[in-house]
Amino acid sequence: MIQNSNDSNSEISNSLPPQTDSMPDVAKERPDLRLSGALDWVGMRGIEVPLLLKDQQGQNYRTAARAGTWVSLENQESRGIHMSRLFKDLQDELSQAPLDFSLLQRVLEKFLRSHEGLSEKAKLEIDFQALIERRALKSDNKGWRTYPVRISGLQERGQSAKFYLETVVTYSSTCPASAALSRQLIQENFKDHFRGQNLDFKEVFDFLGTSRGIVATPHAQRSEARVKVQVQAGSDFTYESLVDLVEIALQTPVQTVVKREDEQAFALRNGQNLMFCEDAARRVQTALLADSRVVDFIAQMSHLESLHPHDAVSRVCRGLELQSFE
Repeated sequence: MIQNSNDSNSEISNSLPPQTDSMPDVAKERPDLRLSGALDWVGMRGIEVPLLLKDQQGQNYRTAARAGTWVSLENQESRGIHMSRLFKDLQDELSQAPLDFSLLQRVLEKFLRSHEGLSEKAKLEIDFQALIERRALKSDNKGWRTYPVRISGLQERGQSAKFYLETVVTYSSTCPASAALSRQLIQENFKDHFRGQNLDFKEVFDFLGTSRGIVATPHAQRSEARVKVQVQAGSDFTYESLVDLVEIALQTPVQTVVKREDEQAFALRNGQNLMFCEDAARRVQTALLADSRVVDFIAQMSHLESLHPHDAVSRVCRGLELQSFE
């Protein structure tokens, strides 16, 4: 007879001895005095959790995520923390309400309450793939993209909680130096072709529309902007806000649905937004500094070169607290 998993678990559970208060708890034992000391963080990483998110129409949907939970351990008389309490509080809260900063704060406060006398700090990180709908550049089409998102919070007893958002935006970067060199080759080719001739508008117009007319094109590459921001508690700045801010600043995010008119519009955007990695970093820096909801930030641009086997990388930060990626 085939038995479902619930029945099987129930049978296994019933075969075990009943739990009592007399069961040993070695975590309550004092640590070896030769090894005593406070610990910055103790916890778990990669916890599988359900996550409730709101879509762009305000409807809730559930997705999978992974979380990291930590508390400090200042009490040197205690051998360890209560990891099962962190796990239970996390699962209970995330399954009940859509993700926002107030939810993170409730979880962090629970962590500290369950570790009264042991811990002075709590930290939570949640990683997931955010699904965001994007319009085509020209045609009347839409498509979906996923963005890796990390939302995190830090709470110290007696202080205000701090909240952070992090994502990676993929975009196209066309090299300004390559564009200048290509223009020079096109000019030289034009001069060679029409040297000593009386120019005819139609002939020139037709010539520029052929591969004989445009003999060189600049190199471009897929690039990545990794951005982490600290935002104010209670802020309406979401992971979608961060994605939008970065994509608008760069102007050349990768596309979803692409018809011919969309591809042409994308080529125009690349031509009008030539970027070294330094240019890209300054664009994102300017946009982040202009948004009053952003308290602090760090941003790294990686241009995955098509000319070289190595990448071109730039990094910028406000530097109040965020000076590196963890």
